[in-house]
Amino acid sequence: MAEKKGLEGIVAAETKISSIIGTQLTYSGYEIDDLTENAQFEEVVYLIWNQKLPNKAELADFKAKLNSYMSLEDGMKAHLKSYDLTKVHPMAALRTSISMLAHFDEDADDMSEEKNKEKAIRIQAKVASLVAGIARVRNNKDIIEPNSDLSFAANFLYMLNGELPSDVEEEAINKALILHADHELNASTFTARVCVATLSDIYSGVVAAAGALKGPLHGGANEAVMKMLGEIGSLDNVDAYIHSKLENKEKIMGMGHRVYKEGDPRAKYLKEMSKLLTEQQGEPELHEMSSRIAEIVKNEKGLLPNVDFYSATVYHSLGIDHDLFTPIFTLSRVSGWLAHILEQYADNRLIRPRAEYVGPDVRKYTSIDERN
Repeated sequence: MAEKKGLEGIVAAETKISSIIGTQLTYSGYEIDDLTENAQFEEVVYLIWNQKLPNKAELADFKAKLNSYMSLEDGMKAHLKSYDLTKVHPMAALRTSISMLAHFDEDADDMSEEKNKEKAIRIQAKVASLVAGIARVRNNKDIIEPNSDLSFAANFLYMLNGELPSDVEEEAINKALILHADHELNASTFTARVCVATLSDIYSGVVAAAGALKGPLHGGANEAVMKMLGEIGSLDNVDAYIHSKLENKEKIMGMGHRVYKEGDPRAKYLKEMSKLLTEQQGEPELHEMSSRIAEIVKNEKGLLPNVDFYSATVYHSLGIDHDLFTPIFTLSRVSGWLAHILEQYADNRLIRPRAEYVGPDVRKYTSIDERN
């Protein structure tokens, strides 16, 4: 059996949701450039769940359902207030809170296609409120009810900050949500499919995926990018810092990608938003530092920025706490998890790979008195 560490290059499933061919990413046949420049996030969610873009009536109905589920139950609000969120990473709080959503859903264990699709809408909507609620409660602020007149992206920023976002802020989040929505069999999505392939419920699948996304090699990269920028401090320090990291063979977070060897097609949009937003916030040096890091790593290692690299300064410029970056990634990627969960249920087979044994040969048990 040939070793494929990390399952690299192994095809483990068929999917109609997204495709990565070279540097081209598509969602159900639509190029990511086309969607990022033209679509609302709600349209993209509908697309990857149904393999078609919604018409006007379908989109209006989908938005109405999202809005109807977005408010948190009193029990969920009480849960968020029941422990000290300042001492818990928000991804841990979000993971637990998603699990608790099932306790307030009387159809949580109904595995019919109709109920699972309805639960998918419910989860997508409530994750936005959970992320915003966690952020507010830990800062001793009231949880804000959603505004049904707003888009999904604008509503999230409204619930997070308590004020209507600007058009540029709404556009930035909308693009970020679209760019992160799905990415074939990434670690968290594969985790979700493995979980529900046992015919576990949809909430379990999302919780399992959230646990995988929490890891710094997957969803935590953009938070690590901001930590790195903070350590560097100024543009003048970039060269020495990065060269030192490279000489010590340390990983530069946000650079390189397992799949994209010639560059992540999603990165350019967040690079543009990073430049615009850092200038608007009076912190252009953050973007300049990022660009210089990217230049050095490209020249020295041949690695290019991935989607997480510039999303860090985008979120920072929107006033979002750095440890909320991965929960916001969750807010987007949960749409992809749900798409893959529904696809797995529709044509299920238990996912049970084999492992190549490389341990000792067969041995005989010896009594404890005879062992060295």
